[in-house]
Amino acid sequence: MIDTYPEAWPYPRPDSPPLLSPEQAEHTLDVWLVPKFSMLTLFCMLEPLRVANRFGRDLFAWRLRSAHGDDVVASNGVRIEVDGDLASVPDAAHLMVVSSYEAEATITAQERAVLRRVAAHGGWLGGLDTAPFILARAGVLEGHRVALHWESVPAFRREFPGLRISRERFEADATRQTGAGGITGIDMMLDRIERDYGPALADAVGRQLVHDRHDEPSREAPEARYPGLPRSVVRSLAVMEANLTQALPIPEICRLVGQSQRQLTRLFLAHFGETPKQCYLGMRLDRAQRLLAGSHCRVTEAALATGFAHLAHFSRAYRTRFGETPRETAARGAA
Repeated sequence: MIDTYPEAWPYPRPDSPPLLSPEQAEHTLDVWLVPKFSMLTLFCMLEPLRVANRFGRDLFAWRLRSAHGDDVVASNGVRIEVDGDLASVPDAAHLMVVSSYEAEATITAQERAVLRRVAAHGGWLGGLDTAPFILARAGVLEGHRVALHWESVPAFRREFPGLRISRERFEADATRQTGAGGITGIDMMLDRIERDYGPALADAVGRQLVHDRHDEPSREAPEARYPGLPRSVVRSLAVMEANLTQALPIPEICRLVGQSQRQLTRLFLAHFGETPKQCYLGMRLDRAQRLLAGSHCRVTEAALATGFAHLAHFSRAYRTRFGETPRETAARGAA
């Protein structure tokens, strides 16, 4: 049977299960569910990650955790089975705390110590709804802007006058992410997808969720960002951004978006003056430059992170695009 997908098919990867194990995924999010947490907040946080996995790459997995590994009852009375206890969270985990009513009722010193351990090892910590109280009482929010549910702001300000409270629905930096909960979880995760893989993938996921991000002043609507682009081109950009670590062959991208290679090439040349292969290479090199310029990433690590198996090929392509070698960029980033 020939794999053919009509242009109207809503997902580029309808034949692949989107649920992944931590061993399969590039990123794993540990989620600590505090009793009486908001089910809406949990689902809004996880669904963008699930949908992102359908764009041709094994991107995200998640593990649900409770304090002792027992089932957790949400605020709506639904009982949720978890994957493990909080104490077994890795040192450098990406850990999100989800709570709602009576956030501190069951929290112990041992659980706050886990948060401090993750912070001390350079891990990523987040909190939604009332969870910023838990993070703040563990002492892991100093120096970070904090966003939380508007009902909680007065009490939070009284208890933590030294922390900076944001008026935004969520705040995110390199190691912390806090937000108001509810549907804000969608925007938080779309923001994370955009930071890791670019705006085309984030916008594509948002459209699949029938969720508009243009109500945020700092963002353009997808229509403004991609004026007049055919849907197959926008989908192709999303698939490319989702596959920067292991580059897909152009025929495979065409299969995923339901477009012939000849037609996709014609569209890319018309709108960008580049073939899909040239555009894809540029996206991977741009990501490599960001890695080298913004961190202590080594040249070999940047090459592997952007799908280059041969360092010489990477260096030649990089110099052609940026007029300097990867080592020169890395030297500035480390300075």
